[in-house]
Amino acid sequence: MEPKTIEMAALGRSLYPGMLYDCRSDSFIPGVTLWDKASLTQDLDIRKQPNTDLKFSASDSLSDKASLLDVSASLKASFFGGLVEVGGSAKYLNHKKCSEKQSRVTMQYSQRTKFEQLTMTQLGKITYPEVFEQKTATHVVTSVLYGSQVFMVFDRTNADTDNKQEVEGNLNVLVKKIPSFSMEGEGALKMNEYEKKLAESISCTFYGDCVLEENPTTYIEALQIYKKLPTLLRQKENDAVPVRVWLYPLTHLDSRAAKLEREISATLISDIQSVLEELGNAERKVRDLFGNKMVNDFEDVKDRLRLFQRSVEDYKLLFQKALSRILPAIRGSQNEKEMEKLTNILLIHQRSPFSTNKLKKWLDDIHAELNLLNTYTSQLGAVQVITSSVKFDEVIFDPRVDTVVCFSFTSLDKDPYLSTITDFLKIEDLENLNLISETSDQDIQAWFRNSEIYEKMRRNFYLFKSFFEVNQRNEKTKFVIDPVSDSSNPGASIRLYRNGQIKDNNFQPVSKPPKPSVSIQNRDVILKLQKSPTGETIQYRVEYRATQSPGDSGADSENWEFRVTPDAQETYTLTGLQFENQYHVRYRAVGDVGMSEASDSSDAFSLREESDPGASFCIELRNRILTSLGTSKWSLSTIQSELTNRVSDIVIPYEGAISDGLKPGMALFLRGVVPKDGEDFTINLKTKSGEDGDIAFQFKFQFKTCTVVCNSFKKGEWGKPEETRNAPLRKGNTFNIFMVIHPEHYEVIVNGQVFSKVKHRIPLKRVSVMNITGNVDMNTFSIIEVSLSYSYTYFISSTDHIGTLCSSMIINN
Repeated sequence: MEPKTIEMAALGRSLYPGMLYDCRSDSFIPGVTLWDKASLTQDLDIRKQPNTDLKFSASDSLSDKASLLDVSASLKASFFGGLVEVGGSAKYLNHKKCSEKQSRVTMQYSQRTKFEQLTMTQLGKITYPEVFEQKTATHVVTSVLYGSQVFMVFDRTNADTDNKQEVEGNLNVLVKKIPSFSMEGEGALKMNEYEKKLAESISCTFYGDCVLEENPTTYIEALQIYKKLPTLLRQKENDAVPVRVWLYPLTHLDSRAAKLEREISATLISDIQSVLEELGNAERKVRDLFGNKMVNDFEDVKDRLRLFQRSVEDYKLLFQKALSRILPAIRGSQNEKEMEKLTNILLIHQRSPFSTNKLKKWLDDIHAELNLLNTYTSQLGAVQVITSSVKFDEVIFDPRVDTVVCFSFTSLDKDPYLSTITDFLKIEDLENLNLISETSDQDIQAWFRNSEIYEKMRRNFYLFKSFFEVNQRNEKTKFVIDPVSDSSNPGASIRLYRNGQIKDNNFQPVSKPPKPSVSIQNRDVILKLQKSPTGETIQYRVEYRATQSPGDSGADSENWEFRVTPDAQETYTLTGLQFENQYHVRYRAVGDVGMSEASDSSDAFSLREESDPGASFCIELRNRILTSLGTSKWSLSTIQSELTNRVSDIVIPYEGAISDGLKPGMALFLRGVVPKDGEDFTINLKTKSGEDGDIAFQFKFQFKTCTVVCNSFKKGEWGKPEETRNAPLRKGNTFNIFMVIHPEHYEVIVNGQVFSKVKHRIPLKRVSVMNITGNVDMNTFSIIEVSLSYSYTYFISSTDHIGTLCSSMIINN
């Protein structure tokens, strides 16, 4: 290219007429000149050139900053490559937004004072011609324009709820009012309430070619400084600094000198600028993410953000280092290979994991991941998030806690994209296109974008949430959220700890079972239950309640009675319900750790007394026994042959033998009254008298809690109790109790209503003793034989169906 004079911004560099300059690297050559000092100062042309200018900018882009300083494209490329070290007010070029939440307006105040230039006297008399042969410089500074510049950068950090565009508009207006406020004087400073509030939230950063006693940091302080600037700069006019310089090609003075062979195309410079802008945007966005609460709660996410931030910084340095090598080589050579290297650097960037699209994708993914974590944790608001291993140890080793159920995000430390960029940064030669292979989108796939992993995570989340809501009041069980790296369970899993030790890294708690199936047999409610679809069901908690109104579904009521089954058998008989009520039934699966959410409740159902011959049977059986005993309630009469082992006026505690033991087809009849101050009484069927015998069947009324407990005692240990609320007797009640012996169970009928059925736990043939203890006045105990064949009809009624079933029960005469 033909050598030509170049005009450029000084950018705070100490340039003066006669200084040598290398346009290939945009650097000045200190200590080497073409003239001696006397020749330079003699006949130097100096002129006054006063000028003042004021500009505003609401942009923070590299391009607009360079425009304010009137930086040429070539010098801008050198600045991007780190070849130019700026000073004074030009340090403004390095001032970047720290956050995407920032609104920014910049005010530039500039003053020009004088112009100096060499004359033909100097240019025609070279003192040191040997400098041309050194080829260290391409130009000489022939003219310098002096002055001073001040940049005041006004920033406001917006809240998430602020309208950023509106705030930026108001900030721009308020900053542009500074000159008018200054002209009106301090006493005339008038702002509305919004402007005052906005001014209080504005920070100011000062860059200038003059030294202040104290730099302004607020809007009001900046306003005060602006008022003083014209006077201050006039006073320091002799301290003006180079603002612009003109460079003369050395080849015009001597053909032996080095020259600028070519310039970088404007298109390539624009591409370089875009790369650096993109990297700067990424740095700001990741810096904003550090303020996210989820980043502080999940250390693995914070570590990934730190690695990304550090990697972007390292890549930026790598990119600029490559530019610093190639830019001088291009400018100093006609070899097309040098220009090709710059093109390759830009192509490599496009193929690299640091390309615009891939940076944006990762940042979008990490933002989505943080939103996901926030959504999950906020829905588990009462569950503690464990933020460190120390906190976790405090939980699992808490002596008050036996069990810790942990919802664990297991993939927060895994990031294939970060692995990719880490490997990429190992490349030293950013100019060799052949060494770079383009990364695919698959290389940066976020873990939660995998549909299988996400679905599994959602299932585990709802399992944990449901289980927590039901069992959170258990003081021995603690629920927490804790990130744990576990590649065998990607996404999220539920982890179970017992007594400080991990027991299951993929724990599945019991969950909501299906709706129960209800049928009625002999005034008993027969429930068909199903095990939990997840986890291990070891028993059920059956819940029932009377409806409050005809439209009452029962779903929202807390007044549920319940019974706990002894095992996980899927058929359960619910007894003791009242004729006059309609009922809803639901149930929960019970596991080793806790119980599940309740199933949907059944449709409303009721027992119709007029349609239940089972009640008639009980009444008939009682009447026949009472007739056999006599008409007086408390006196005896003729004993019929169908009654055996009759005992009357029983003294409590009572213990008596049952001749020949129990057999199916027998019914035990007990008649008495509960004292008004009675607390409880117990009927025991035992294998032998005294304290050594096992208890095959215990039927215990507890009037304080209004419950009945059925249990057994075998080999010195009690079995699992079966507790029923809403006992059929109260203090002061008289009663007639039948205990019908079936091949598989005991059936207890209280005052004509079937109350419970309990499976045999000890063989019938071993039972030989009846024992009665507690607060009860017992009038009669006797045994009657019955047939266990059935022949009567009963009805089941509900909101949407009526069914019939036939059976019978005949008394042996």
